[in-house]
Amino acid sequence: MWPSRLENKMQSFDLVIPLFNEAECIDETITRIRRLFEKLSDNFKCRMIFVDDGSIDNTVEKIFQHKTDKSDILLVKLSRNFGHQIALTAGLNIANADFIGIIDGDLQDPPELFESMLKISIEQEYDVVYGKRETREGETIFKKFSAHIFYLLLSKLCEVDIPRNTGDFRLITRTVLEKFNQMPERHRFVRGMVPYIGLRSYAYLYSRSARFAGETKYPLRKMIRFSLDAIFSFSTKPIKFIRVFSVFTLLLSIILGVRILFLKIFTDEVIIGYTSTIIIFLFFTSVQMLSISILGEYIGRIFEESKGRPLYFVDYVSDI
Repeated sequence: MWPSRLENKMQSFDLVIPLFNEAECIDETITRIRRLFEKLSDNFKCRMIFVDDGSIDNTVEKIFQHKTDKSDILLVKLSRNFGHQIALTAGLNIANADFIGIIDGDLQDPPELFESMLKISIEQEYDVVYGKRETREGETIFKKFSAHIFYLLLSKLCEVDIPRNTGDFRLITRTVLEKFNQMPERHRFVRGMVPYIGLRSYAYLYSRSARFAGETKYPLRKMIRFSLDAIFSFSTKPIKFIRVFSVFTLLLSIILGVRILFLKIFTDEVIIGYTSTIIIFLFFTSVQMLSISILGEYIGRIFEESKGRPLYFVDYVSDI
């Protein structure tokens, strides 16, 4: 039962779906979303916003095959592949509904859940209802283990409280959307940017399914890049670690230096060990290189931000 404040007012609902080579899933995705829209049609004017992130298969052609008189699909075709988070941002920049849903096009997250998420948001006045995974079907042991390590690192390093076992699957209100669109950074981690806003949030527990078809578009290389974006965008602790470790190594060097000097002056003990000296030298050289790399990561991000280039370019936008 929808709350009384919806009885005399039609609300709007935009569902943002970033896509990259999802031709095998698109038919089922649109079919299931339209079933959802039918259930919501008494209270919501619904629209799908597909953002094609430079697909090289026939994803776009598949979308055009679903053209109807309803015009419930908006296709945003980016000029090239900018990455999942940028494509998602492009969709959120265009969305202008009262409620906005975010979901990937592989159907691992059930679109049918948005009906319940909308009810929770309206009845309990939550600005964010995010999906929290109880189970993760169809994922390898490595993927589950790496996800566990990823969220463990985030909890230890990030200054923002980012819930564990969550993805981009969520519902947000227009209030959250407006604040989100004020954040212009290039290296984007949406599941961290939304909690950063700080409005009332609700964890919606659900079971994540295996992909409907096709293969994951997040190989190991992209997963590592994504993890680095999350850490360096929401934490300065790596720099603080360098400072603390530098003080520790300085004190250790002083202690070792005093010991060697003491042995040389007051004892007849011969200090030998080129091997240990070389090992210590290589260790501290490696630490220096690691420290420079961490600082370089931050400096590189500052450089990219300073260019002020647009996050993405749109090839065309089409109502379907």
